[in-house]
Amino acid sequence: MSDDVHLPAATPAASPRPFVRDAGTTRTLHFTQQEIQSSMSTLNPDALDLEYTRMMMGFVLFKPEPARILMVGLGGGSLPKFCHRYLAHSAVEVVEIDPEVIALRDAFMVPRDGERFRVIQADAADYMRDIPDHADVIFLDGFGVGGIPGPLCSAEFYADCFRALRDDGILVINFHVNHPDHHDYMDRVRASFGSSMFEVVDDDMTNSIVFACKGDLLDDPAAAELKRPAAMPKDAWRQLMPTMKVIGATLVLR
Repeated sequence: MSDDVHLPAATPAASPRPFVRDAGTTRTLHFTQQEIQSSMSTLNPDALDLEYTRMMMGFVLFKPEPARILMVGLGGGSLPKFCHRYLAHSAVEVVEIDPEVIALRDAFMVPRDGERFRVIQADAADYMRDIPDHADVIFLDGFGVGGIPGPLCSAEFYADCFRALRDDGILVINFHVNHPDHHDYMDRVRASFGSSMFEVVDDDMTNSIVFACKGDLLDDPAAAELKRPAAMPKDAWRQLMPTMKVIGATLVLR
């Protein structure tokens, strides 16, 4: 089996160039040969191919119909595409700093900008400072070579995220469990959100997904019942249900 590699136009050598690799029906986004940033099935491009992305959708147990979702990090667009397709009443806004990543959006069938969907080329650390009470859900999934950029895991940035959320809004963060600063990152989130947060770790102990709320919505015992949100189609819920059971078990043990 041979791989096809798609490269964007030339970019300055100062930063690694994102590239796309095809292997069978799987298309992946990389910055290095070793690390996969995003994965898509070309047979079902709106599906969530990686477990951690399904885990990040756990917010629907608490906030099933957010009016606005703000995402930091476009990657291959897995979460933006899923939310755009299956949360029909939600506007999706994606902030991505790298124009070369944005240039690959068509390769991953990311929707065109429109009334409910747009991709903004900006530094999320700067963008987040000026948007108080802006979003119902914020996703943080901004990774580069070596992990999360420093400005996106500072105490100041998490405080800006808190301000950017509306009342009872939820912040969802993708961390690497084994990163040496993981516990420091968690403490910085806690400094802004207090005890209204919890962590779920995937089966291979790689990704830690943290949910933090501006309010007490995460204390709702009904979330552990794992009911399909009325506005979410059944085929979307079927994708998420196995992962939701893991989140439900975590909620029971809190």
